Amino acid sequence: MDSYKVLIADDESRMRKLVHDFLARKGYIVLEAGDGQEALDMFYSDKDIALLILDVMMPKVNGYDVCREIRQTSDIPVIILTAKGEEDDELTGFDCGADEYISKPFSPRILTARVDALLRRSYPDEAGSKPVTIGGITLDKTAHRVSVQGQEVELSFKEFELLEYFMKNNGVALSREKILNNVWNYDYYGDARTIDTHVKKLRHKLGPCGDYIQTIWGMGYKFSPTA
Repeated sequence: MDSYKVLIADDESRMRKLVHDFLARKGYIVLEAGDGQEALDMFYSDKDIALLILDVMMPKVNGYDVCREIRQTSDIPVIILTAKGEEDDELTGFDCGADEYISKPFSPRILTARVDALLRRSYPDEAGSKPVTIGGITLDKTAHRVSVQGQEVELSFKEFELLEYFMKNNGVALSREKILNNVWNYDYYGDARTIDTHVKKLRHKLGPCGDYIQTIWGMGYKFSPTA
């Protein structure tokens, strides 16, 4: 994929143009949708879309519901870009499966940088990264696949990154701040409970291996299959 294709869904044409112009300058192919239903129709009809940027308050289908539906079949990177900036709104976005949550007003340069980072990590160019297996969990970064005791499980992009970070730091106690800095990247100003939401979902998806992610009260988490 030489030029990544990004879909921006927002009912404000000026907002779509702002995002469009900044991403186009970086060489991205940018598609636009004016409501949630149009975004879903475009996503299902164009298999080359590599990333979605969703407003929340859109006609027909809101951004949260668009993200929920897409997460049923795809782990494509999703950024929520919205004026709904309260803590509960942000947690709802992550609970829907979003990888990033950016509140308006925002810096177009920061948005572009986060798009760059998500695409770089979601579609790695390097070949030959060997799958890693720890305690019955196998993570294949190149194929972006995870299996638990031989059964493949579907993870969102951010859940995948979180598990990868835990497995790289097997047996190491990790603070919430350190996890935020290494998994969410850039300067993340949201509540650290975002991590707790992702850990809860990740544990559930890992099934019998979910207990490997141990809570360290007052600090953070530790991945420890041998405990």
